[in-house]
Amino acid sequence: MDLIYADYAATTPTDPRVLELMLPYFTDEFYNAASTHIGGQQAQRVVMKARMDIARHIGGVMNEIIFTSGSTEGINLAIMGSVRAALAEGGSGRRKVVTMQTEHAAVRDAADQCRMLGCEVVYLPADSNGRVSIEAAQEQIDANTIIVSVMVVNNETGVVQDLKSIADIAHQHGALFMTDGTQAYGKLPIHVDEFGIDIMMLSGHKIYGPKGIGAMYVRQRKKFSCQIEPMMFGGGQEFGFRSGTINVPGVVGLAAAGEIALQTLVEESQRINSLREYFEREVCKLHDVSINGAGACRNYNISNVLFEHADVASMIRDMPAVACSKGSACSSAKTKASPVLLAMGRTEEQANQSLRFSFGRGTTENDVDRLLQEITRAHARNFIK
Repeated sequence: MDLIYADYAATTPTDPRVLELMLPYFTDEFYNAASTHIGGQQAQRVVMKARMDIARHIGGVMNEIIFTSGSTEGINLAIMGSVRAALAEGGSGRRKVVTMQTEHAAVRDAADQCRMLGCEVVYLPADSNGRVSIEAAQEQIDANTIIVSVMVVNNETGVVQDLKSIADIAHQHGALFMTDGTQAYGKLPIHVDEFGIDIMMLSGHKIYGPKGIGAMYVRQRKKFSCQIEPMMFGGGQEFGFRSGTINVPGVVGLAAAGEIALQTLVEESQRINSLREYFEREVCKLHDVSINGAGACRNYNISNVLFEHADVASMIRDMPAVACSKGSACSSAKTKASPVLLAMGRTEEQANQSLRFSFGRGTTENDVDRLLQEITRAHARNFIK
């Protein structure tokens, strides 16, 4: 079966150019970057270059890049680590975590864990297009707030948030501002100083790099440094934030994937956006079909489509050649309706009638045409008149 892949927001194939750069560090140059011998020093230089490259990509500095296994680990470290630092003896004593109802499950679940540590957790509401309420942020973020987390690009709808406004409110009250940059790194220009970002997560497998590698930007400047307690202990690697042997091939792959993505950003974003616009224009010609979040600024690669009055579960079964997601791939195994869409005011039925289609480097116009044909046939079979 020739699969029509429309799930690039879930994961991407590793770019052959990235893989080629990674391969030597599995075999000939396999050294541990923490070893003090010549081989270890060679590995450490490679890691240092990757750190510098990623920092340059986002406007940070080298010692602010912490390598992790991916964004989920970074999110947990940032939220729970900052809370533990605030609650520790000699810490700030603040006890509030503020985030959004439309955040990734990793953020929501990590925030909920902070309740067990005695924190108040506040979820900012979203409007019908998934945008954060600035008024609610002004009301809820206060002198008791430890950290505020609002993602750059929503993983289900592609909606882009106004980070600078939220960051400014957080900083006015001395709180950290964190953003999940998983769906934005390599797809949007990001500068941590311009956006007011203190902590940000990146992940390799969303930008044609390998799975199992990510990075975390943690502001460490004389003027302001983030206080985060580590969650993993051992050798004190990654400036003490995250112990464990560094995944050198993964680090090389992450930096290379980021470099390629940013070099091709303008051309690729225009091409994919054109395909996405064509897809949405055509799919909305079907009965009672609309785009969730269409009224907001969205990134160019994600379409969240509401097939109202259709049996979407049956549609999926009738499209075995189509790879797409019902909600987020990270939570698609769960039977509950998407919390993101519910927060946007969709009913539970509407949330269950929505599918995410996401496009990428390998998507062609022929792929989109075939996808539209499959959707049209499945919709005709399963539209409830």
